[in-house]
Amino acid sequence: MASENSINIKNKKASFEYSFIDKYVAGIQLTGTEIKSVREAKSNINDAFCVFLNDELFIRNMHIAPYFNGTYNNVGEKRDRKLLLNKRELDKLQGKLKDKGLTIIPLRLFISEKGYAKLEIALAKGKKLYDKRDDIKKKDIERETSRSLK
Repeated sequence: MASENSINIKNKKASFEYSFIDKYVAGIQLTGTEIKSVREAKSNINDAFCVFLNDELFIRNMHIAPYFNGTYNNVGEKRDRKLLLNKRELDKLQGKLKDKGLTIIPLRLFISEKGYAKLEIALAKGKKLYDKRDDIKKKDIERETSRSLK
């Protein structure tokens, strides 16, 4: 079992697919067996995204494996989970989502010092194909310069 401070589940393809505008850290409302699975690092946020339902923010398609020792308390693996932000942040995000092409995506799932599950989310805009190519070129140039310096 991984220690609580080492739980850091990242969405690796997010920075390649999106350019980030704002980042937020939100609490996430989980059941008892879900938090135990998260502490065992048995979750995945790669295909997840956030939506507003009745002025509340939810994460959809986030996979949390059923807890091995859980009984009837286990819930659906990909159910909607409520994100906990204050009202000012929710209003700001909801207002910016009205712009065309913006979305809210999860960046990483981690456990805070107090033991709570937290989700870092970002207001993001999808990158075009030529932006992705530029990123690949920059990474190649940085890699070559670091090799030549060694």
